[in-house]
Amino acid sequence: MAAWIPEARWGFAQGLTHSAARIGNALTPPLVALLVGVVSWRGSFLVFAGFNLLWLLPWIWMTRAEPDQAAPRPTRRIGARNWLALARRILPVTAVDFCYGWTLWLFLSWIPSFFYESFHLDLKNSALFSTGVLMGGFLGDLLGGYASDRIARRTGNLTAARRNVIITGFLGAFICLLPVVLVHDLIIDAVGLSLACFFAELIVGPIWSAPMDIAPRYAGTASGMMNLGFGIAGIISPSCFGYLIDLTGKLGLFLRRFMGLLLLGSVLAYRIRAGEPFVEPAAPATAAFQLPG
Repeated sequence: MAAWIPEARWGFAQGLTHSAARIGNALTPPLVALLVGVVSWRGSFLVFAGFNLLWLLPWIWMTRAEPDQAAPRPTRRIGARNWLALARRILPVTAVDFCYGWTLWLFLSWIPSFFYESFHLDLKNSALFSTGVLMGGFLGDLLGGYASDRIARRTGNLTAARRNVIITGFLGAFICLLPVVLVHDLIIDAVGLSLACFFAELIVGPIWSAPMDIAPRYAGTASGMMNLGFGIAGIISPSCFGYLIDLTGKLGLFLRRFMGLLLLGSVLAYRIRAGEPFVEPAAPATAAFQLPG
């Protein structure tokens, strides 16, 4: 993206890309529920695998084209000397992405079973409610990236444009989850979770743009460093959720602790400095010497 997309559109481009992922997340529960009844759950895996293989063909064809030379940004490999310096520079974004990742993995791993177990809905209706929640995330992806780019163009303050949308996302998700914790009602919980997913996904466009803002020449490496936080959250979050529910039997207790990470993410977001480009450390000076005579 750093090479193909104009800098002023990075937030929207990232939001658009991830909104497609949320459509996939939203459509999967009802599709799987349908396929399980027709070809069993093993067959549903084979169907999705076939679609993945078919997608390789247009993907290979589309990515053979060269970037638009009107506004490309050259990228290059990062040397070992600069790798640690860049990792330290990206660390605040990595920490925020961990908090976001914990949120998303909770939605992806828990929402499909929440309606089934908490309200005793059948598989079909549970899948439909899950789709509604995740569609809120689809809208959040689109709006978050667009809003971040628009704020950056209007104010000229890239740091505030990325940071403020991220903070809004964390705090909005926190507020919208309060009814879910306090009230046990199908409609209230469904609306609260949908809005919480919407606000959480406002974070995606700006947080994925931040590594490109900070280090456009090392955009792939910087984005991978940031997404390390998301990956760690994906390992820990579902396991912690299951363990605490088994241990306490109280969903509300887990949600309260989880909501604390939303507040933590909003605080950590103040450390993101998207408007301050990464400066490569100077090469170590070599001692000059002169041969005698």
